[in-house]
Parts: sequence; structure tokens; C-alpha cells
Amino acid sequence: MFYSYQFSEELQQEWDWPERYPAQADLAAYANHVADRFELWPDIQFETRVERAIWDDETCLWTVETGDGATLSARFCIMATGCLSAVNYPEIDGLEDFAGETYHTAHWPEAGVDFVGKRVAVIGTGSSGVQSIPVIADHAAHMHVFQRTANYVMPAQNRPMAPDEVAEIKANYPALRAKAKQSFSGNYFPVAGPSALAVSEEERNREYEARWAMGGLAIMATYADFQTSEAANETASEFIRNKIRAIVDDPEVAELLAPKQLFLCKRLCVGTDYYDTYNRDNVTLVDISEVGIDRITPKGVAVDGDEFEVDILVLATGFDAVTGALKRIDIRGTDALRLQDKWADGPKSYLGLGIAGFPNLFTVTGPGSPSVLTNMIPSIEQHVEWISDCIEHMCARHLSRIEADADAEAAWVAHVNDIGDQTLRATCQSWYFGSNIPGKPRVILPYAGGFPAYTKKCDAVAADGYSGFVLR
Repeated sequence: MFYSYQFSEELQQEWDWPERYPAQADLAAYANHVADRFELWPDIQFETRVERAIWDDETCLWTVETGDGATLSARFCIMATGCLSAVNYPEIDGLEDFAGETYHTAHWPEAGVDFVGKRVAVIGTGSSGVQSIPVIADHAAHMHVFQRTANYVMPAQNRPMAPDEVAEIKANYPALRAKAKQSFSGNYFPVAGPSALAVSEEERNREYEARWAMGGLAIMATYADFQTSEAANETASEFIRNKIRAIVDDPEVAELLAPKQLFLCKRLCVGTDYYDTYNRDNVTLVDISEVGIDRITPKGVAVDGDEFEVDILVLATGFDAVTGALKRIDIRGTDALRLQDKWADGPKSYLGLGIAGFPNLFTVTGPGSPSVLTNMIPSIEQHVEWISDCIEHMCARHLSRIEADADAEAAWVAHVNDIGDQTLRATCQSWYFGSNIPGKPRVILPYAGGFPAYTKKCDAVAADGYSGFVLR
């Protein structure tokens, strides 16, 4: 009920979610309802790929070219391309040689996949792997899970929404949303205290147990120093490791599933029966942390000289996060500057909203904004409202051009990197830093200073006549 739009109180009141964590079909139904209710369909063009966007300094217009050969012009170009939308296909030798069926979790067939009686290999144990592995195991004859890095997985504790629970949230939506906006992640999770080290072990574990029973992401906000104190973080890390050891019957498998890195260093995953799945006779965990995958063969997956024969290959290998979709479009700003070239050593953006050298171009949840470290829907809405207000400001004053100032951009990038380096997220390899993409510069992609600090900065910039931007 909180990973949803809040721009319309009527929409919040009329829509009923069936579960705490609705399935894909329910999310799609919600999106379709929003498009129906607000008559958005005439303004959406589907099945169209944007190949390039070119800025013209003389006309102050963007020309956008699509894959079907069409072109269009506009004063403003707003890139709402998504932080997790550029699919990452792994660079594994022989991938194209596999004779069976291959699927990526981000490109799942609408009709589904029949796993009954099939031997399945799943490569990847991030969020999409965590969600799909238990479901596949229910149908497959046998499943091999190839794990490079174990992740922390909290139980979703998914269940139908009780009518009185729904009624209470809907009656208090304004206050709950306001509290969420004042929290670090844009989610309303009460913080138990400033430090995990300031309370007794008994009190800490009692709090952790309550949040494990609550399920979802609530545990990440238990104590305020999880991202700054390794000792505090380790108390939660070991609590979850011990939960894994208690759930998984085979001690060796349990230790492979117990993450070595700190809690919240990588994205926290939420799953249903994930660890229990490894107690099934038809599931085998294959550790590739030291040796990697040799290659994909026509019959299956080869690791350290052994070949695992399978009928279906599932790639749960995620995305080229935050910048991937933008860099896959040929975007050219002033003096034909290519965005790919400007970002060759890492993304440079002012507030994750504007880019020096690219006038009248806005990015929704771009690099340098809180984006993937927050509840994405409120973060997207905050950007949409800020951009809308900015364009209204320009139109009212007959301004034709806005561009991030290069010095303001450099200062913001330095601030984003400084804040990121101060957190424990900098201690491991994760897609927050682009580590999952070979050759991608290691730079923190989202702003780690929290949603309230970020929105305060954006509001101050707007109130100061859009300081840090050049308008004319």
C-alpha cells in the first residue's frame, strides 16, 4: 500500500491491493487502472525504441529518432527510462550454444514457462533469483542454483490484506505518507534507536526477532548506525546468518548461503520460503564464488571441470543499473557531446535531474539522486513534480533554455561520492557501484544521504530561482 502513487487521494482510496506484496499481474492491473482512470492511453506510444536524441543549439529543440525511422521535436526531453530497465546478459562463453530454452527474469514470457519434469539451471541469487527460485523448485524435476555471492534475504511474510488493516491505512494515509517522507528511505519504518551498540544483546535480538516476524524491509531501519558502524552492522548481519543456519538443514549449504559481506552492503532481498527451498531433494546449490562458470555448453553449465546437464537456463543476472538505459540511447548535447563520452569515467549529473552540456534534458531518478536506495514511487513523484514546476517556471518567464552549471554539477558529484564513501556500502562489490557490469567505472550511482536531505536540497534550489542551473 506504500509502493504506490500518492498524487491522487481518490486513487489511494479506491484501489484495493489483495496482498502485502502483490504478484506481477496485480501490479499490471494497477498500472492499467491508473492509465484508464486518468485517460493516459492517448499520450503513450508503445513498442517504440528511442535510438537517439540530438540537441540543436540554434532552435533550442531536441530531435528524437525512433527505431521505426520516425522523428519528432520537442523543447524538453525528459528521460524516464528507469533505474532497473537495461537488462544485463552475462558475458559467459558459449551462452549462445545452449541447445535448451533460455530465459532472463527481466524478459519473462507472458504465457509463463513450463518447468514440470525439467532440469533447470538458475544463474544469479539477487532479488529476481530469490523470488523465482522457490517457485521454479515447486515444478522442476531438479534445479541447480549457481551462486557467486550470497545475499541477505528477509522473509516477505506475505499474506492477504485484512479489511480492518486496509481501512486503518486509508484513513491515515496523509499522516503515514508525511512520516515516510521524513525517513531516510522514503518508507515508514520506525527506528528503534540511534545505535545497536547502545542496548543490550537481549534487547537487540528481541527487536530483530520482531522485525523478522514483521517481514519485508523493516529490519534495515532498526538502528540508525547500520551504515556507519561496522560493529553495529555486524549484530544484524550475524542475527540473519543464524536464522539461515537454523532454517537450512545441511550445515555446509547453510554456510554457503550465509553472506560474508555486511548487511545492507548489497541490496536487501525479500523472498518467500527462499532458504527452505534448499532443504528440497530436487535443489542443489553450486558455489561459483571462487571458480566461476567455465562456460555454457550445448547441454548445460560447466563449472570447474564438471558439467551440469539441464533443459532450461534461467538468467537472474539483473540490470545495468541507473545509467544503463540512458547510455544505450545515442544522446548528444551541445557541440555534439555524446552522453556516453561524458560518462565514460562515471556519471556526472546535478541532483540526478540535469546534466551540464545537455540543455532542456531532465532525468527522472537519474544518477546522483536517492532512487534505488529509497521507495522508488515517491522518489519518482518528487522528480516529476520538481520537473513540472521547473518547466512552469520557465514558461511563465518566457525562458527557452535551462542547463546544469558545470561547477554545480562537479560539486554535487563530489558530494555524492563523499557521502557514498562514508557508508558501509562502499565495502563490497554491488550494482550500487556498477560492479556487476564488466568495465563499468566503480562509482556510487545513487545518492546515499537520504530522502529528506535530498528533497530539502531540491526545494532550496527551486526556491533560489533554480540555483546551480543556467536559465536564459
